[in-house]
Amino acid sequence: MSAIDEIKARANVIDLISRYTPLKRAGSIYKGLCPFHNERTPSFVVYPNSGTWHCFGSCGTGGDVFSFLMRKENLDFREALERLAQETGVSLEEQEQEQDRTQKAALYEVNEAAARYFHDLLLHHAQAAPARAYLERRNLDAMTADSFQIGFSLDQWSGLRDYLSSRGFGLDIQLAAGLVKRNEQRESIYDAFRNRVTIPIRDRQGRVIGFGGRVLDDSQPKYLNTAETALFHKSHVVFGIDRAQTAIRDADQVVIVEGYMDVIAAHQHGFENVVACMGTALTPEQLRQLQRYTHNFVLALDADAAGQAATIRGLNQARQSLTRVSKPVLSPGGRVQMMERLDATLRIISMPDGMDPDDVVRRDPALWQQLVARACALGARMARA
Repeated sequence: MSAIDEIKARANVIDLISRYTPLKRAGSIYKGLCPFHNERTPSFVVYPNSGTWHCFGSCGTGGDVFSFLMRKENLDFREALERLAQETGVSLEEQEQEQDRTQKAALYEVNEAAARYFHDLLLHHAQAAPARAYLERRNLDAMTADSFQIGFSLDQWSGLRDYLSSRGFGLDIQLAAGLVKRNEQRESIYDAFRNRVTIPIRDRQGRVIGFGGRVLDDSQPKYLNTAETALFHKSHVVFGIDRAQTAIRDADQVVIVEGYMDVIAAHQHGFENVVACMGTALTPEQLRQLQRYTHNFVLALDADAAGQAATIRGLNQARQSLTRVSKPVLSPGGRVQMMERLDATLRIISMPDGMDPDDVVRRDPALWQQLVARACALGARMARA
């Protein structure tokens, strides 16, 4: 038995969750108010037999003792593992670390298989015709779609699950990769992505760690990301970094946009130093990753209110997260004193009203170049915290 399985066997999910919200027994399950959002009617259910939980209210999420602790205490998987190991008396030894490495290798493998499957569906399946039409409307050429391995997920509950199972991938590894989900009430396992254009998300080494999926109708959410896994932590992911890192170094500049299609359109038109922050908020982890390649940051988020607010948050995050240097500065009195300054240059692109980076790049690549070139400088190597 692995350390993870042993922790799950020893940990009392009722005791753990009861620290955060009172639970009442209801037959074989326990119910309570969800600890992740405000509610008056209990929608949070704990299943002691399987050691899992699920919110049937606005959260709509669930998981095991690890995922609960990660979400409630804002921990990554390793931190939750170590805390629960200490509480349950399970020793994390070198053998367990090797098992973790083995599992991660399996997660990379199953994600790669899913990416190939989705891409093949996009190219050949009749049900993918609306997805192909959508990409054509976005002026995405076949070479770019192949290069990014863009795919399509069938409008079925078990298309991917059945395919991966037929290729020898067990349900445990599919669940661990976030490719399928478990329905506790119906005791079934179903595909996480259905009837969506799929976009593989890769780490710096180019390995698939998760997926983004865009709907083709009015379903919500419009974009869906892989849930948190041992490989995929949204706050750490910089979309496109595997393809952009060389261009960022060469240009000594990174342009940060909001979405997948912004990055894909930019790369198709030759602007290869563009990456995305996986949402509307830059994180310290993303910024520190990018600072390995350059100290020159350009923010090109959407022109709407959310994009403008995200730009402000991104600047504040940068000031707090990026490294600082001390430099000699001549004071008004003629004395030299050391002053700490931000070791980065931050600029923003003022986007045209009603347009996001994808719109500009597709419609007028020359305008995009101009916008980047005359980006509003916020001050060379800003010192203000």
